[in-house]
Parts: sequence; C-alpha cells; structure tokens
Amino acid sequence: MKTEPGKLYLVATPLGNLEDITQRALRILAEVDLIAAEDTRHTLKLLNHFGIKRRTLSYHRHNERERSKEIIEMLLSGLNVALVSDAGMPGISDPGNFLVAEAIKQGVKVIPIPGASAVVTALAASGLATNSFWFQGFLPRKAKERTEILTELAKIKGTLVFYEAPHRLTATLKSLLQVLGDRNTVIARELTKIHEEFIRGRLSEVIAHFENQSPKGEITILIEGATIGKNRQNSTNQNNFKIGVINKTAGLNLRQNLKKIAQETGKSVREVYQIYLAEKEKK
Repeated sequence: MKTEPGKLYLVATPLGNLEDITQRALRILAEVDLIAAEDTRHTLKLLNHFGIKRRTLSYHRHNERERSKEIIEMLLSGLNVALVSDAGMPGISDPGNFLVAEAIKQGVKVIPIPGASAVVTALAASGLATNSFWFQGFLPRKAKERTEILTELAKIKGTLVFYEAPHRLTATLKSLLQVLGDRNTVIARELTKIHEEFIRGRLSEVIAHFENQSPKGEITILIEGATIGKNRQNSTNQNNFKIGVINKTAGLNLRQNLKKIAQETGKSVREVYQIYLAEKEKK
C-alpha cells in the first residue's frame, strides 16, 4: 500500500512582537513532525516561549537545494513539515520558494498559514497608495545592476516596496533618487518592535536624515509610484538645483553646497557644478 505524502506548511512567524503569531500557527508548529527553520537558534526562542517541543532542521540559502531533497523525502514518506523563516512568511525574500516548487512537482500538498508580513505591514502604515504596489525585495548590491532594475521600475504607477540592510541603506536611497527623482518616501524600521519608527519625506530629505547616523534593524523602503506629471517634475528636480538654494544654505561655501547636493542626488560634484554653471548662465 502506497504511503500518503505528508503536508508542507508555510508558517508565518512574528516580525518582532511574539504576540503577533496566530493560534493556527501555534497549533501547526506543535503538531508537525519536523520544523525546517532559516535559523534554528532563532526559531528555538519562539518555540520555547510557547512551550513547543519539536525537532528542527536548518534550511537556509546556503543549503536549500540539498536540504530540499531531504525534506521532500520526508514528506513523501508521510511526515508533515512546517517551514519557517526568521520573521514573516517563508519564501518572500527568504528561503522557501525552491522547496515549495519541488514539493508541488512531487504532488505534496502545500498549505500556507498566513500571518505577519513586513511588506503589507509597512505599506498599510506608509500613507502611500495601497491599491497597487510592486514588491522588489532586495536590490542588487552593485550600483550598475541596481540602476538597471530601477530604470525598469521607474514607470510603475504603484507604490514601490524594497527590503534593505542598514549598512546599504544610504547607497540604495541615493540610487533611488538618481533614477526615480525626488519622490515621497517612507522608511519603515524595526516593525512591531520596541524601536519601531517611520521616517517620511522626500527622498532627498530622507537621505539627509540618515547622513549623520547609522540605522539599525530590519528596514523596508517604500517609494511613491510614478505619474506623468510627477515624472516630469522629478526629472526636472534632479537637474534644476536652483542657484538660490546653492548660494543660500547657511554656513556652507559653494563647494560644500555642491558636495551636499551631489550626496543627495547621487551625482558627482563635477556633474552638479556643470549644472550649476548652466543655470547661472541662464540667469
């Protein structure tokens, strides 16, 4: 008699506040035969908090293909497996998509257990449009590749949502400004945690906010979508710095002002200076 395959549960876990886990998620975690976790140490803290004792197995980006074969074999033998990431829904900018695809190929039933998600949590509180959005996840680390992707996204009308690591935030924001223009922006940091905060403003203002501080924690970036009118305005704003703005910033000389604007726009000081000279000549 052929053994009935087990079920693969995709269990969403809290972003930070443990109260955000669902009753269904707790029941599934307590009932499955195995929990595949992005970081078993991190997941063990969650399980211990709720008094759940289950076998765990590491499943992360560096071993997901190898581990997927093991987990599929377990599922086909009739065992039920729960997949969790460190926070949020597994498979969304976290390991899991490969395992899900393989499980489906093998006829294993995949059951999502919904819960916390940084994308929708940040979007709901952003104040930006929520009827349409584009989630890109993490942008490439290399500037050239980042620019290529952002150029493709520049015409999307829905709100753009990205994840980013704290140490790369400033570089990413400057790339966003350079390609998309000075759009309304929201930085959602440490969602559901003690130090949760939302930084709102134009991209240039948000860049200035983080210039003198190193942000910590999990970060979600939200950028307003494109409209025809705003696209023109954003394009103009990147090159039209206004001589008055350059000349009147208190306490800064011309070169300091040029350097400041270069940092805010992602351009070189030379480029900004050439634009400044062109504007001055028009005057």
